[in-house]
Amino acid sequence: MLLAIDIGNTNVTFGLAEGSHWKYTWRLPTMADGEALLYYEVQITNYLLENDIASGEVEQTVISTVVPALRATFEGLSYRLFRIRPIVVGPDIYPRLRLRATRPNELGTDLYANAVAAHYLFRRDCIVTDFGTALTFTTVNAEGELLGVSIAPGLKTAISSLFNKTAQLPEVPLELPDSAVGKNTVHAIQSGILIGYVGLVRHMLQSIRAELGPQYIAIATGGLSSILHPLKEEFYSIEPNLTLDGLRLIGEQVGRG
Repeated sequence: MLLAIDIGNTNVTFGLAEGSHWKYTWRLPTMADGEALLYYEVQITNYLLENDIASGEVEQTVISTVVPALRATFEGLSYRLFRIRPIVVGPDIYPRLRLRATRPNELGTDLYANAVAAHYLFRRDCIVTDFGTALTFTTVNAEGELLGVSIAPGLKTAISSLFNKTAQLPEVPLELPDSAVGKNTVHAIQSGILIGYVGLVRHMLQSIRAELGPQYIAIATGGLSSILHPLKEEFYSIEPNLTLDGLRLIGEQVGRG
C-alpha cells in the first residue's frame, strides 16, 4: 500500500491506497508545536491497529507539506513507523514528472499535486478549484503545462477573520442560507460569505475562460467543495481526494525511477 500525506495549514489528510483505490482516508488537525511528533506517531499507530494494518503493508510514503516545520517530523515518522524514506514533493522532483511549472519554487506542493491529478486523470484543459484554507484556482492545459494560480481566502478563513477582527460578530456554521437577504446576524454572515463566494467562484472561472478559452473544464476539490450547492453545475467533476490522487500518481511516477 501507498500512504499519501497532505499537510495543510488546517488539517493533515492521510490516504492509504491499494493500486488506484483509496482503501482508507482520514484527517487530523495540523499541529506544529513540540508535541507534534509524539501526537502524530500515536494517532497513526492507533489508526493502523484499529484497521488491522501491519506497518509492513505500507510500501511507499509520499508527503506534501505547506507547513515547513512539519516536513522533518513526517520524514522521521515515515522511517520510524515503516522503515521507508518518503518521497517529499518539491521542485527537485518536478523534472521527473510530465507536468511543467514555470516557477516551481513559488508553487505550493498541494497545488502541484492537484495539477498532476487533473492532468493525468482528465487529459484536458482544466481549472482546479480547491476549497481549503485558501480558495485556489490552478490552471493546467492538456499538454501538461501548469499555466498559473489564483488565490483568495478560503470560506473558513473569511468567516474566522470576521469573528476575530470584530467585537460583535459571532463565528457561524458553514451552511448556505435560503435567502441572500440576512434576517439575523448569523444569516447575514452566511449570506455575505457563502452566497458571495458563489459569485466569486463563477466570476473567476468566467475570467479564466475568457482569457484562455471556453474549453477549460472546472474540477472541484477540497474539504469544503460540497458546501456551495449552487456551484454544482459549474464543475465537470467534484473530486474530494484530488490532492491525494496527485500524491499517489507522483509516487508511482517517481517510484519507477
